[in-house]
Amino acid sequence: MTLTENLSRYFGYDDFKEGQEKIIQAVLNGEDVLGIMPTGGGKSLCYQLPALQMKGITLVISPLISLMKDQVDALTEMGISSTFLNSSLNDATYNQRLEGIQKNQYKLLYIAPERLNANSFLALSKQLNIAMVAVDEAHCISQWGHDFRPHYQEIPRFIESLPHRPVVAAYTATATVKVTQEIKALLKLRNPVESIIGFDRPNLFYQVVKTGDKFKYVTDSIRQDFQDKSGIIYCATRKTVEGLTEKLTAKGFSAAAYHGGMRPELRQKNQNDFIHDRVHIMVATNAFGMGINKPDVRFIIHYNMPQNMEAYYQEAGRGGRDGEVSHCTILYSPADIVKQKRLIQLNQSSPEREKLLFENLQYLVDYCHTNECLRKKILEYFGETPTFERCENCGNCLDESEMMDITIEAQKILSCIYRLKNRFGLNMIISVLRGSKNKKILDLKLDALSTYGIMTDHTSESLREIIMTLVAKDYILVTADEYPVLKLTAAASRVLKSDEKVFHKKHLVEMKAVKNKKQSKVKYPIDFDEILFGLLKALRYSISQEKEVPPFMIFHDATLKEMAAYFPLDQESFLKISGVGQAKFENYGDLFMKEIKVFVDTNQIEIKERNERASTPIQEAMVEKESRSDSYKKTYDFYTKGCSLDEIARERGVTRNTVIGHLMRCDQQDKRVDWSNFLDEAKEVLILKAIEKTGLDLLKPIKEALPETCSYEDIKIVIHKNGLQ
Repeated sequence: MTLTENLSRYFGYDDFKEGQEKIIQAVLNGEDVLGIMPTGGGKSLCYQLPALQMKGITLVISPLISLMKDQVDALTEMGISSTFLNSSLNDATYNQRLEGIQKNQYKLLYIAPERLNANSFLALSKQLNIAMVAVDEAHCISQWGHDFRPHYQEIPRFIESLPHRPVVAAYTATATVKVTQEIKALLKLRNPVESIIGFDRPNLFYQVVKTGDKFKYVTDSIRQDFQDKSGIIYCATRKTVEGLTEKLTAKGFSAAAYHGGMRPELRQKNQNDFIHDRVHIMVATNAFGMGINKPDVRFIIHYNMPQNMEAYYQEAGRGGRDGEVSHCTILYSPADIVKQKRLIQLNQSSPEREKLLFENLQYLVDYCHTNECLRKKILEYFGETPTFERCENCGNCLDESEMMDITIEAQKILSCIYRLKNRFGLNMIISVLRGSKNKKILDLKLDALSTYGIMTDHTSESLREIIMTLVAKDYILVTADEYPVLKLTAAASRVLKSDEKVFHKKHLVEMKAVKNKKQSKVKYPIDFDEILFGLLKALRYSISQEKEVPPFMIFHDATLKEMAAYFPLDQESFLKISGVGQAKFENYGDLFMKEIKVFVDTNQIEIKERNERASTPIQEAMVEKESRSDSYKKTYDFYTKGCSLDEIARERGVTRNTVIGHLMRCDQQDKRVDWSNFLDEAKEVLILKAIEKTGLDLLKPIKEALPETCSYEDIKIVIHKNGLQ
């Protein structure tokens, strides 16, 4: 079969993503390749698809056992023969797989780098026709990367030991220019064809939140925006992971912990529960995440600041792998900087590497304090030159707070540090500025300083924020001692002499309680029936539990949404849905088409023609953008004329549920909608009681607990009207 035929048959796609076809064709031509592609950009397909075309077996070197199993399970669902060898297998299974490998039963073999130079595997590899060695997470080979793995340096020696050198392909989502150069050198890639796709992830919404109560922010944020959604909360230490998990579960949240100090079987159980949607929130150290292929993570919160921008980009990148919106938030506090500096000092022996890590940490500190576009700062770190000054879709770009001149405040703070002779830490400086009468200040006679009590009109929190802004702007240096000290840099003199002004956001200076209303502007590109989508999700979950695989391995959310937009009822239309290949159609097509047919018949839905000029929902959305631009307004115009839901649906040529969705959007945009026009009070009481009994996880149990007179649309209206989701 041709490349595009295999792409459609096995993976269910009609088109390649940016950069994929170039390196796939290069591999098939026998050339080495280097793919640096953002998470969700389709790196795996770049070695899985050519593996089907090549004679022999493709060896995939992967860093984590859990990643291998997920990849092999997903390939099996697509009908692609693959396997893995690692320590999780018992002797009988291991030997059985070895026999299958020797008999050429598999196209892909996943293996950890630690196993490459084992005598038994070396002997096996010399018997195999290895067509390609694909190195996943290739940044792990670089000592200058954030996730260096010494065993990755065994890879080039292993390749050289083979009777015939295969194609070598390296892939990663995270690599600076320096790391990229080292990947090519250490893996000894031969004139590799490179596909370096931009690091931008437009569906990720970045923000930095400065709050004195992190736990309250987390609980409020999840309740308001991410109820029953999957998310990861990263913490710096095991102790914080355990404490936060305990507090969240005590408040009724579905959360589990993950860190390197846990019993392996408990760690694996918690990870499986998260991937299979049995637990919604994973609270973890940075030990969790590499290779976790869960596509529907809707939020990533860094409870503590990560160590550098590469680590942050990698961890934040675990959100929104399906291309839908995910919120990535750093909860900033100055104490986190000191903690990370001490960790760097404790764990690094090389002065050169320590210096690099301090520089990388400082870039992230600057990121947390910048007033510039956050997306732009990330791209610049990775060596890109953004085409925009503001993305208009990050926390800073959507922050409408005015800037204010804080030069006078900065001069007072810098003068205080100078008069304290660069000998004290943050809390002491704040205490002196605020005129504290604590014993230590009085004993040291610091109340005699000219800067004592000159900022009594500021709260401790606002002074802390201004001081850390001055740190980020390189006017103050924080030492990494056990008791960190603030010292002036040479640049501070420019502010003290009034040669340079300092500006900052007004609400941060005043530390007012600003409610965080910033939300990503990225929307799903096509209209789909949300009730049918919910029913298809419930069916998918049921199948996944029966088969003991994660729900996303059946179909991604994006695939279900496309089904809920186009209502496919036969093989031809079902196979046009993005993400549906031949094997998945044969396994699940009948089940999902039956669910869709019941819904279509019950709701008397007229199935619209799919736009044949566009092969994906996004392309179709672009084709129809102009005609859909005032879609919600047209629906609202019919509503204001007093039309019923059925009349609006008939006039607009859409479903009743789509009409409700349009009106809900209008309602959220302060266009008044009187929902009592569509729902009587008695029904509302019945539905609220059913929700109280069954919960909001799925609509189907709510519907089943109600009389036939209550429809899915009624349930949806009640949920929206009462702000339950």
